[in-house]
Amino acid sequence: MGTSTNTNVEYGADQIQILEGLEAVRKRPGMYIGSTSLRGLHHLVYEIVDNSVDEALAGFCDTIDVFILEDNCIRVTDNGRGIPVGINHKAGLPAVEVVFTVLHAGGKFGGGGYKVSGGLHGVGASVVNALSNWLEVEIFHEGKIYKQRYERGKSIYPLKVVGECDAKKTGTQVTFSPDGSIFEDIVYDYDTLKQRLREMAFLTKGIKIRLVDQREGLEQEKVFHYEGGIKEFVIYLNRSKEALYDSVIYCEGERDGVYVEVALQHNDSYNDATYSFVNNITTPEGGTHLAGFRNALTKTFNAYAKNNKILKENETALSGEDIREGMTAVISVKISEPQFEGQTKQKLGNSEARGAVDGVVSEQLTYFLEQNPMVAKAICEKSLLAQRAREAARKARDLTRRKTALEGTSLPGKLADCSDKDPKNCEIFIVEGDSAGGSAKTARSRATQAILPLRGKILNVEKARLDKIYGNAEIKAMITAFGTGIHDDFDITKLRYHKIIIMTDADVDGAHISTLMLTFMYRFMPELIRQGYVYLAKPPLFKIEKNKKVWYAYDEIELDQILKEIGRDGNNKIQRYKGLGEMDPEQLWETTMDPETRILERVTIDDDSAAEIDVTFTTLMGDKVEPRREFIEANARYVQNLDV
Repeated sequence: MGTSTNTNVEYGADQIQILEGLEAVRKRPGMYIGSTSLRGLHHLVYEIVDNSVDEALAGFCDTIDVFILEDNCIRVTDNGRGIPVGINHKAGLPAVEVVFTVLHAGGKFGGGGYKVSGGLHGVGASVVNALSNWLEVEIFHEGKIYKQRYERGKSIYPLKVVGECDAKKTGTQVTFSPDGSIFEDIVYDYDTLKQRLREMAFLTKGIKIRLVDQREGLEQEKVFHYEGGIKEFVIYLNRSKEALYDSVIYCEGERDGVYVEVALQHNDSYNDATYSFVNNITTPEGGTHLAGFRNALTKTFNAYAKNNKILKENETALSGEDIREGMTAVISVKISEPQFEGQTKQKLGNSEARGAVDGVVSEQLTYFLEQNPMVAKAICEKSLLAQRAREAARKARDLTRRKTALEGTSLPGKLADCSDKDPKNCEIFIVEGDSAGGSAKTARSRATQAILPLRGKILNVEKARLDKIYGNAEIKAMITAFGTGIHDDFDITKLRYHKIIIMTDADVDGAHISTLMLTFMYRFMPELIRQGYVYLAKPPLFKIEKNKKVWYAYDEIELDQILKEIGRDGNNKIQRYKGLGEMDPEQLWETTMDPETRILERVTIDDDSAAEIDVTFTTLMGDKVEPRREFIEANARYVQNLDV
């Protein structure tokens, strides 16, 4: 038996680390706020605002102000009742100190403080405190201003009265500075906060949320206030589309302790855009509330279509998919004890929510359709057209499947496939045009890189039904090459390449083609983007030659840096690339395709802003010109390297 040389290290009871209270949060922040990236940083703001929204849901608050102060500190002020300042006898501390220093404390955990509350874990204030350099809370209550300051989660002095205020004034003000040693970045993004606060205002009708950026050079302000609540949310989401009818269908009611609100309106697009929320928290994976809604929708429309002879007795019933074509819907439920399922806790599991949503929607939608026969007829007719197109698409799909079965794995003729068959090692470049395609085929590493050249611009799927999409040669080539199928047939395990790289020219046309491809993937294969398989290649814009040496620059800034280094003189030969076709295979390889030297941008989806992504795609690719012009004007400052 050998003996350990490390005899002075003991392993006993005292070596077991007990993470007490907020220390646990500082050790493992990701467990409490999801991540320490920008997403986690912004989550701190939402946790504090959630507490103010809870006051609004309970009927005691109607105004919330959010300030981004200099140095990226945040201040959130509300006119609620103010966090209680009296002593919590169990803890022997003022209630406000318990809320900010004890995990899982607050009115959300039983005791009737709140009937329902937002915030996923109910750990809000204390977690924000733990992850801040410092945090100050001020409470306005019975004519007095109470204040306490904390540093990295610990109180610096006991709660004290620091001044007087109007006896009628109540509310809470929280100011905090995020801890730069925990977060990767502590610079707040106004637009990210704006999207989430707008959503919160839509989901809590009547509340006024003001966002003010006070940082030098970035000063701006926006107020969100929607008396119509989620009805106005649907109008906002549909603003780039042509509504099929004027009214927004709205259902509201309470069943089995579940408060249900649903708003929906059909438009002229072919996509189903349904967003579900529980206590103001987005549930990207749906759950029981979404299942109840879909069941009610399918059942009610089929009953109406049959009773009114829109559907003949022997005709096939409308599927849920047919009825949801071109529908924008928001489902919001408030529930006292939500249970979330799945690894990411993004799916509602409460069984009572299904029955509650089904009951409220079935009953109120039936009344609506009977009272609005023209609207009912318009929706049923659109659904019947969708049904026919779906049937045609199914036939086209079956034909494709039969062909594939007969011919083995029939890949598109224009695909230059790679020899390695392990998807983890393989990548496919989708290249526009034959000349660039030819260069790419010569340049590539044949073992791991496949090339699929596409001719011209692919179909804009935002303006086409499924049957047209299946009939489009360029899209068919992509579907077959990827191997996953699309829509309901999509199966990620059949993906043939773990990097799908869109390689287009660095000009306006190239950007448009990229957007068309991303629209197609986002609508029909979103998991490819969610799981990080989709990339954009970044070809250089400039080639610089001097004394037989060559440099490449990917933007104007890099060009400037290179010219500074090598000296600006008459020996510099600068070529601006108009397209990939101008590069010979060797140049294309070393600048854009070689894994050692290339730049790839991964395309990502943030589920927290799914509604905004949807609106952006519709604005850019839909029929309405005015919203597109507004979008381009608002975002022009972010555009670089635009060829005019």
